[in-house]
Amino acid sequence: MKLGRIVLGSVLVPACLALVGCVTSPAEDGSGGAGTGGAATGGHSSTGSGGSGGSTSSGGSSSTGGSTSSGGRTSTGGSSSGGSSSGGSSSSGGSSSTGGSATGGTVSSTGGSATGGAASGGRTSTGGTSTGGSATGGAVVISGSGGKAAGGAGGKPNTGGGGSTGSGGVSGGGGASNACSATATLTGGTDHKADSQGGSGSLAWQIWSNQSSGTITTFSTPSFIANWSNSGDYLARLGLEWGNAGKTYDTYGTITADYNYTKTGSGGGYSYIGIYGWSTNPCIEWYIVDDSFNKMPVNPGSTTSKGTAMIDGGTYNLYTRATTGTGGSRCGSSVSSWNQFYSIRTTARQCGTITISDHFKAWAAQKMTLGNLLEAKVLVEVGGGSGTVTFPLAKVTSSQ
Repeated sequence: MKLGRIVLGSVLVPACLALVGCVTSPAEDGSGGAGTGGAATGGHSSTGSGGSGGSTSSGGSSSTGGSTSSGGRTSTGGSSSGGSSSGGSSSSGGSSSTGGSATGGTVSSTGGSATGGAASGGRTSTGGTSTGGSATGGAVVISGSGGKAAGGAGGKPNTGGGGSTGSGGVSGGGGASNACSATATLTGGTDHKADSQGGSGSLAWQIWSNQSSGTITTFSTPSFIANWSNSGDYLARLGLEWGNAGKTYDTYGTITADYNYTKTGSGGGYSYIGIYGWSTNPCIEWYIVDDSFNKMPVNPGSTTSKGTAMIDGGTYNLYTRATTGTGGSRCGSSVSSWNQFYSIRTTARQCGTITISDHFKAWAAQKMTLGNLLEAKVLVEVGGGSGTVTFPLAKVTSSQ
């Protein structure tokens, strides 16, 4: 959910998602406006961010990466837990890292080597790979200059080209995963209007608009359809809801989302399609953006760059941004200002698996600290326009 919008003169600023507040910063890349009005439960207003114009091309393109270093081969059993050793670890036949890993940096699996290791502060996610396993590793925080790592093999769809998964794993290549084969026909759903919420478990849903317009259609499976028409700031989402019972992200093991969608129409001055949520203590509104109606990678505006991270075979730009508005009520009625965290994929994709926990770890490595999770949901947020996004698959799960 974006920020609830605030009217600045005659210019609308984007709103924050479900019960989310507004950002006092300009629209993404300076363009786009936000609707007026405060947020209902889960809604929020703030000076918004607008993305630059232009629609993304259909069909997700894969990011590069994930290939082993020259001459490197993946060992049969994958790399050991932790994925690195001093001086650089090499798989059978692989080349050792040049000079070992840098301060704090560790080399991802696949037997390749990191040239100079990850930059200071970089780190691989925990776990590494396992034969046939869907390990929690494989993602390397690049966080600034220096260091690149071969994509992890055998993990949750590590979608870099060339790297094959261990037996039984989800195949990579071009951002595809088993989620990309979802072709369910959605029938018999229930329409809900803004502003409302319901469901439980992995089927918890919410819709919010600063103009109380648009709909979300939910089903008995983890699927939904978002529909809007000149709705100002509009947010629809489906996934896990912990509410005030939420705990820190590491309590839930590995949190992932499998998704597949098609989109039509337009999303106004800014739009985000991906994963969304809130945490408390501290109050954080967070986004993982895999696509937009605007050209990727979008920038919400007035952000502070926190480097990049390689996750699930793609590169993500990391940002923080301070905002104010009514959306902070998700964290309590007295909250009127809070921070936002963003991971924005540099190349769009329309299906795949997002290892949400790896984004949390990448943020933590950059001192972007989450509190207790309130939710983690598949998101559609737009700042106007008229369109539809259909998700035959929008499933968020946790391993614990």
